[in-house]
Amino acid sequence: MTQLMNTYGTRTLTLARGEGSYVWDDQGKRYLDAISGIAVCGLGHAHPALAEALSEQAQRLLHTSNLYNIPEQQRLGELLCEVSGMERVFFSNSGAEANEAALKIARKYGNDKGIQNPTVVVMDNSFHGRTLATLSATGNKKVQLGFEPLVEGFIRVPYNDVAAVAEAAQAHQNIVAVLVEPVQGEGGIRVPDAGYLKQLRALCDQHQWLLMLDEIQTGNGRTGRFFAYQHEDWLPDVVTTAKGLGNGVPIGACLARGVAATVLQPGNHGSTFGGNPLACRAGITVIETLLAEQLVERAEALGQHLLQAFKTALADESKVIEVRGQGLMLGIELDRPCAELVERARDKGLLINVTAGSTVRLLPTLILTDDEADALVASVVELIREL
Repeated sequence: MTQLMNTYGTRTLTLARGEGSYVWDDQGKRYLDAISGIAVCGLGHAHPALAEALSEQAQRLLHTSNLYNIPEQQRLGELLCEVSGMERVFFSNSGAEANEAALKIARKYGNDKGIQNPTVVVMDNSFHGRTLATLSATGNKKVQLGFEPLVEGFIRVPYNDVAAVAEAAQAHQNIVAVLVEPVQGEGGIRVPDAGYLKQLRALCDQHQWLLMLDEIQTGNGRTGRFFAYQHEDWLPDVVTTAKGLGNGVPIGACLARGVAATVLQPGNHGSTFGGNPLACRAGITVIETLLAEQLVERAEALGQHLLQAFKTALADESKVIEVRGQGLMLGIELDRPCAELVERARDKGLLINVTAGSTVRLLPTLILTDDEADALVASVVELIREL
């Protein structure tokens, strides 16, 4: 009998070690990891640079609290601002906490302006976390069920629909921000139309709202840019990131610029573990490695190759509704529920994920080789044809 709460259901696979794009279970069977810890291990498993950095840091200093200056925190903040165009950073332990910080910025921004009941526009089928506030912002009734009353202060509109946001502006005078994913991950790898985010930027400027991007899953090179908004020439006010930033070491960050960067003042927010020396050393090493090994560019090129390979191989497969993606964030939507493919893939030595019920989600490592990419395509295509 397990002493763990049953939050993840019955788990039948025990992973014992990993190297590169592969993991091994406790029986010695090898699997190609095509979800990389749900978009976390962009550098793959047991990356030598990260292992060495963590070992060295663990022998020197793990934790001090934010009562004191932390050099690693300052350095990671500098790196994040350099790659993002943002001005200031708040460090947390997770993506949900990073989004909580963003929501607190939005509320305080509104209250500082004298707006009663400041409200944030969020999207259908979005996912922002499992704390009460981020759960309430999430556009998924299933994950909200049983946790009512939800946190108030959100208006929900369809994703990829600028007109709906403009209509909300006319109907609600207390909107202070828009929170949106550049690509919806849990929602089924939904890539918006070109210009959608830039149009939201213009709308936010018009109404003096904050544009806040949830880049928990899309950040750190995943879509072929360090952050997904960098596919176009504009800047958000707030960006949240986590997952790939630590390559498995828990860390989150809320980045901001302009007025959003100065909203939170001493006493407004904080974290005991957020931005501790070990987590920040991991983040520094990840960013430096992504840049030095040109893995962001690699993600774009390999993503285009995989997308085209899947589209070509599945062009005549009637059960496939659409193949879509950006960088190494790929989704294959089927015309039927396909959760059974997860188990079938394991039998073939492949780890995949199914999200939104009928979409095969692929989030491979950014160090995936050409041969591994071709093997991934062959295996997934075979699974879909056998379904």
